[in-house]
Amino acid sequence: MATLLIVEDDALLRDALAGQLGPLGWDIATATNVEQARSALQNQAVDGVILDLGLPGGDGLDVLTWARAHISGLPVLILTARDGIEDRVRGLNSGADDYLTKPFDMLELQARVQAMLRRARQPAFQQANAGPSTTVGELQLDHGLRQATLGGEPLDLTQREWELLELLVHRAGEVVTRDDVLAAWHASPPEPGQSSAALNSNALEVYVHRLRKKLDASPLSIRNIRGLGYMLEKP
Repeated sequence: MATLLIVEDDALLRDALAGQLGPLGWDIATATNVEQARSALQNQAVDGVILDLGLPGGDGLDVLTWARAHISGLPVLILTARDGIEDRVRGLNSGADDYLTKPFDMLELQARVQAMLRRARQPAFQQANAGPSTTVGELQLDHGLRQATLGGEPLDLTQREWELLELLVHRAGEVVTRDDVLAAWHASPPEPGQSSAALNSNALEVYVHRLRKKLDASPLSIRNIRGLGYMLEKP
C-alpha cells in the first residue's frame, strides 16, 4: 500500500483529507509543521506528499527544497491558499509536481494525486530496476555513471538528453508519451540556467531532434508516433 504524507496545520482540513483519501487505498501519514514533515520523510517510506505552504515553524517550500535534495523523485503536490501566479511559478520551479489552490474540489484533488502517483510509477522514476547497464544494439547505457556509448564510442549528452534517451531505451519498442518525458524531467533537478517552466512540448521537440542527430550513425531511430509520443525502434 502506498503511503501519502499530508502536511497541513489546519486540523479540520487535515482530517478531511485523510478521511477522503484513505479509503482510496492509501496509507495516510500526517504532519503539522516543517519539523514534523522532515522527520516523517526521514523515518518512513513515503510515496507522495500533499504540502501546505503556510506552516508553523517555516515555509512549506523549505520542506520541498529539503525533499528534492534528499529524496530523488518524490512526488509532491502543493495545496495552498497562495493563488498568485508568482507563487505558482515559485512552487513549480522549486520542484513541485503539481499545484492546487484553496478552496478546491475534493474530486479534483483525488484525480491530481492519483495522476501524480501514477506518473511516479513510470519506468523513468524506477531507474534501479533497470540494472547497472542496458544494451540495445550498438548502444549501451551505464545507469550508475549516467553515460552512453554507441559502437564503443562515448556519446556527448546533456542531462535532459540522457534522461530522454534512458526512458526511450528502457521502453524500447513501446510508445513513450510526451507527458511521460515531461514528468520525468520535472522530477529531476534542472540543468544549469534552466527552469522547469522551460520544459514543455516545444523544448521536447528540440531535444528529440538533437538526440536523433547523435544516433544517426547507428541503426537505431526515434520514431514519432503522431498524437502520442515517441518510440525507440530496435535494430
